[in-house]
Amino acid sequence: MIAVVIGAALGLILTLIGTPLFIRFLVKRGYGQFIRDDGPTSHHVKRGTPTMGGAVIIFAVVVAYAATHLLMVLTNDAARGPTASGLLLLLLMVGMGLVGFFDDAAKITKKQSLGLTPWAKITGQGAVGVLFAALALFFEDENGRTPASTAISFVRETPIDFAVFGTVVGGLLFVIWANLINTAATNAVNLTDGLDGLATAATAMVTAAYVIISIWQYNQSCGSSTAVTSVCYEVRDPMDMATLAAVITGALIGFLWWNTSPAKIFMGDTGSLALGGALAGFAILTHTQLLFVILGGLFVIITCSVIIQVGYFKLSGGKRVFKMAPLQHHFELKGWAEVTVVVRFWIIGALAVGLGLAVFYGEWVITQ
Repeated sequence: MIAVVIGAALGLILTLIGTPLFIRFLVKRGYGQFIRDDGPTSHHVKRGTPTMGGAVIIFAVVVAYAATHLLMVLTNDAARGPTASGLLLLLLMVGMGLVGFFDDAAKITKKQSLGLTPWAKITGQGAVGVLFAALALFFEDENGRTPASTAISFVRETPIDFAVFGTVVGGLLFVIWANLINTAATNAVNLTDGLDGLATAATAMVTAAYVIISIWQYNQSCGSSTAVTSVCYEVRDPMDMATLAAVITGALIGFLWWNTSPAKIFMGDTGSLALGGALAGFAILTHTQLLFVILGGLFVIITCSVIIQVGYFKLSGGKRVFKMAPLQHHFELKGWAEVTVVVRFWIIGALAVGLGLAVFYGEWVITQ
C-alpha cells in the first residue's frame, strides 16, 4: 500500500513542477496549438497555446513508477521490482503517446490543425496495440497467470474464451479484441479532449477507480489468505496495477493545475492517445474489459455523439443531430460557458465511475 501513496505523490510533484518548465520550453520555440476554423469562435483565442503537454505526463509517470519501485526495493528486501503487467501497460501508454507526438509534431510543422494522415495514425496505433496484446499473453507468474487472458471479461473473466478455438486462433482473436479496445479508448479520450481540463480530470477519475479496483483484487486474489475463495480474482499483478494507476492519477492532478481553464498548456494528441492507451491497458490487465464501458461512461457518450452525428449526416443527406460534434462543442454553441460544460461533464464522468465501482463491488457481494 505504501507504494501506492509514494507513486501518487511522485506523479503529482513531477507534473506540478515539470509542466511550467515545459511550457517555457515550448513558448521559446513557438510550439503552439492550431485551432479548427469550424469550431466554436470562442476557441480562437486559444491559438498558440503550448501543446504536447502529454509528454510531461508520460515522463512523470515513467520516472515516478521507476522511482517508487527503486525506493521500495532499497527500503524493503522483500519488495519486488516492476512487474510484467506494469511494464506492458507503460509500453502501451508510451507507444500510443509516441504516435500522438508525431501527430502533434506534424501539426506544428504544417501549421494547421491536421497532423498525421488517418492511415498513418491507425497504422501506428495498430502496431503498438498488436505488440502489447501479443506480449500480454506471455510472462506467466508462479501461479501460471499471464498479464492478460484470452477470456472476455466484465468485472472478472466470463465463460466466453477465445481459447476454445485453439491456442493460435484464440491468441489471434484476442489480439484483434485487444486492439478494438485500444482503438476505442484512445479515440474516445482524443475526442473528449478539446475543452480546458475536461479529458484530464475525466481520465483521472477512471484511473482513481482502477486504484480501488486493483487494491480490492489484490486483497481478494486467488490464493490470498484474505480472499473469499469462491469469488477470488485471477489477476497477475493487482498491486502493481494499483501503484501505476495511482502514479497516473497523481500526474494528471498535477497537470490539471496548469491545464484547467484558462489552460496554460494542452495535452495534445501526445497526451490523449497515451492516456487512452493506459485506460485500455487497465481494462485488459485487470480483466475488467466490459466494465470499462461503464467506468468510462463520459467517453462513451462523447464518442457516440460523433458516431450519431456522422451517421445521421450521411443517411439524411446533410442534416445534423447536434450543432457540432463531439457533444461538448454542441453545448458551447448552444451558449453554455466552457467552464459550465466542463464541470457538468465532470459530474457525468464521476457518476459513471461511481456506477462502475458499485457494479464491481455489487457483483462480489452477490456472488460470495
